[in-house]
Amino acid sequence: MTDSNDRNPRSPYDLFAEWMKEAEQSEPNDPNAMALATADASGIPSVRMVLLKGIDPRGFVFYTNTESRKGTQLLANRNAALCFHWKSLRRQVRVEGPVEIVTDAEADAYFESRPRDSRIGAWASQQSRPLEGRWELEKRVAQFAAKYAIGTVPRPPHWTGFRVLPSRIEFWRDRPFRLHDRLVFQRAEGQRTEGTDADAPGWTTEHLFP
Repeated sequence: MTDSNDRNPRSPYDLFAEWMKEAEQSEPNDPNAMALATADASGIPSVRMVLLKGIDPRGFVFYTNTESRKGTQLLANRNAALCFHWKSLRRQVRVEGPVEIVTDAEADAYFESRPRDSRIGAWASQQSRPLEGRWELEKRVAQFAAKYAIGTVPRPPHWTGFRVLPSRIEFWRDRPFRLHDRLVFQRAEGQRTEGTDADAPGWTTEHLFP
């Protein structure tokens, strides 16, 4: 692979695609796993692992229950950060920026692609709320499995996707003696992320001390 110190790709998405492709070949589990950091309306942070489910020239997409803790935080504070860490490659990518809700068409299409049991689970789970016991969850699963025993399972109104619109993307690569490579792409001042072509101008790059 070309060293990030040897060239600066026209787009951070190009470099991310290269790294993700290598991670898919080397990571034993979930190369698309990423830490998602959010904050509530008062600025108190929270972080958890989620799965990247789409990437396009606008940003990085994941799906969740909007009534969950992360969902309510994202609705209250429309900013987030992501961190991919590929231990097998000794690399990480950090993404920061505002978030937007994906279109209903996008959410419907992804929901329909999920296994039927996962779609039932999206209805059954009152995510992040107190659970009296495993029996309560299993009871709700049975109820919704019976309700949608025939035909398609529609997408719940409280289930959708969020897209992180990156204003900053940092690529980190391990080097001997902790002299690591750090390459940062920063959205140029005044450039909007919505609908931006991945290969269009709009990014500045710089290397940082490790």
